[in-house]
Amino acid sequence: EVQLVESGGGLVQAGGSLRLSCAASGFTFDDYIIGWFRQAPGKERERVSFISSTDGSTYYADSVKGRFTISSISSDNAKNTVYLQMNRLKPEDTAVYYCVAVRGITLVPTTWAEFDYWGRGTQVTVSS
Repeated sequence: EVQLVESGGGLVQAGGSLRLSCAASGFTFDDYIIGWFRQAPGKERERVSFISSTDGSTYYADSVKGRFTISSISSDNAKNTVYLQMNRLKPEDTAVYYCVAVRGITLVPTTWAEFDYWGRGTQVTVSS
């Protein structure tokens, strides 16, 4: 069974840092794009950051470039983890962050529905 389980969310003051983790199990990390969407209250889901398991290339939304860093670790037992290091957090980063994954493509999809797997999300709250 494929699972994406997020952790690491919480409450932090503006300017602080958090590291989100996405534990992916039930599939090998070959030929996947995996990363993060977020959804703030009253707003649509938006892409945040993604990484390719094929070549390690990354994508960042303009709003997080220079502040967030995505990375991944693969293991032999089909348990893989993707991290999102979030620095210099702002109140507008407050949202539920979801881990998502899709296989067999080279460009990051623009919409939530184009992904194959979704986690349940972890709340990030940044106070001013």
